[in-house]
Amino acid sequence: MTTYVLVPGFWLGGWAWEEVAERLRAAGHEAHAVTLTGQADRAAEATPEVGVETHVADVIAVLERGDLREVVLVAHSGGTTPVTGAADRVPERIARIVYVDTGPLPDGMAQIEFNPPQVRAAIERQVAVEGDGWKIPVPAFDPAEDPGNLSGLTEEHLRAMRERGTPQPFGTAREPLRRPAVPPATPRTLIACTFPLEQVKELASSGNRVFALMADMDMRSLPTGHWPMFSRPAELAGLLEEIGRG
Repeated sequence: MTTYVLVPGFWLGGWAWEEVAERLRAAGHEAHAVTLTGQADRAAEATPEVGVETHVADVIAVLERGDLREVVLVAHSGGTTPVTGAADRVPERIARIVYVDTGPLPDGMAQIEFNPPQVRAAIERQVAVEGDGWKIPVPAFDPAEDPGNLSGLTEEHLRAMRERGTPQPFGTAREPLRRPAVPPATPRTLIACTFPLEQVKELASSGNRVFALMADMDMRSLPTGHWPMFSRPAELAGLLEEIGRG
């Protein structure tokens, strides 16, 4: 039996992992789908003060409250920041980190910095105008505007994301992640969905600040859109099982 802790990306709660978690449990594993502060059923806890450290603490609390050890800690998308931060601080509880269509950030980098300047500026304007200065509104999730990332999603998936999605506290994107000078040597796996593995390897070897941290990772491919827990849950659960077996 393997213990999985599944952390969603921006706007979503633990509900996003329901189908994957159910498949893992049916196979005899333990699966914990995390809802971070201010999201989904914890939306009432959202405040302007919620930031990177809040969400790192959330993940650590799940690990320590359940005294979970030998954990496969899984991050999707923006879940990379709390997962990476938690794994840096309690490495003795983590057997492996799995990054689903995302990767670890270097010390001092904020999630928003992964975007080009024009996208960053658009997010900041949206937060100021529509998000009361401290929330990133839930996207439209319109396949016509974002066909690559939304590939494989049904209208039912998209409706659930729009209706169940929760505005993201901007601090979790704006604040930098602080990491140790020498991070723990925890085994790490990348499951690439929207990036072909050859492209990931090329970016890693080019010295790209983010992709360089993926150079020595175990890499797997699951071609689909950016939300494989919806578009290909059976395949994602199967890959997580395979990775968990080492």
